[in-house]
Amino acid sequence: MTEKSELLARDKEVVVPGQVLATGMEFLPSSGTYRKGDRIYANQTGLLVVEGKVLKTIPMAGAYLPKRYDVIIGKVIDILMTGWRLETNSPYSAVLPLKDATFDYIKKGADLTEFFNLDEYVVCKIMQVTSQNLVDVSMKGPGLRKLKGGRIIKVSPPKVPRIIGKRGSMVALIKQATGCQMCVGQNGLIWLSGEPEQEVLAVKTIRKIEREAHVPGLTERIKSFLEKATGKKLEIGTDEEYERQHESRRPQSRPREGRGHREESGGARRGRRPPRR
Repeated sequence: MTEKSELLARDKEVVVPGQVLATGMEFLPSSGTYRKGDRIYANQTGLLVVEGKVLKTIPMAGAYLPKRYDVIIGKVIDILMTGWRLETNSPYSAVLPLKDATFDYIKKGADLTEFFNLDEYVVCKIMQVTSQNLVDVSMKGPGLRKLKGGRIIKVSPPKVPRIIGKRGSMVALIKQATGCQMCVGQNGLIWLSGEPEQEVLAVKTIRKIEREAHVPGLTERIKSFLEKATGKKLEIGTDEEYERQHESRRPQSRPREGRGHREESGGARRGRRPPRR
């Protein structure tokens, strides 16, 4: 006899491998979960995410593994004959081919450092991951661009969904409170640009989200924290840039550029300094 469908764990609850998450056939397993008979189990320690009838888990810790259509922040580490090689905060580097880097015509033999130089950061989208883990990225799409100014911070990649929030709600709160520009890469790199004291507040907020990612009601907690820190009345909403980047799974429009970089360590090239790490 088919067991009655029932959810046995709460959304954002910490679950462990082998834990029964739901019974019945109404619920569907996704990443980090599996079905056995009429039951769905967790196969890793992490946060349970309930999206309608779909159950998945987000690991509490772990390295980033590139996935097709992820929006990431990459660092230029090599200039090739046919493009640029990027560090992706993962075991695998990525290649940004000339044809996917810009809508501008690049002449044969052109100095590619005029477009992207070593140690510069770019927001890009993963377009292909082969079975040999060769990664190709593109900068042709909404919000994809070279980053100038601000600072780069690194977070645990599994915590990125909590830092972004539902439809970018957490990012929108931080932007609203601090006035900073902000871009979160799925690979655990975050770019911030604003007044120095507001950048510091944004970093403190991000670290707080990292520490409390497992706590229910986190969005309201962060809203209260930022309202107390800034004296502003904040509204929980969605982030327009996040919506643009995710409204289509394929690149559409011309990338835009930001402003000029500061860096905490490392040297400057061509009169500019990359973001602070």
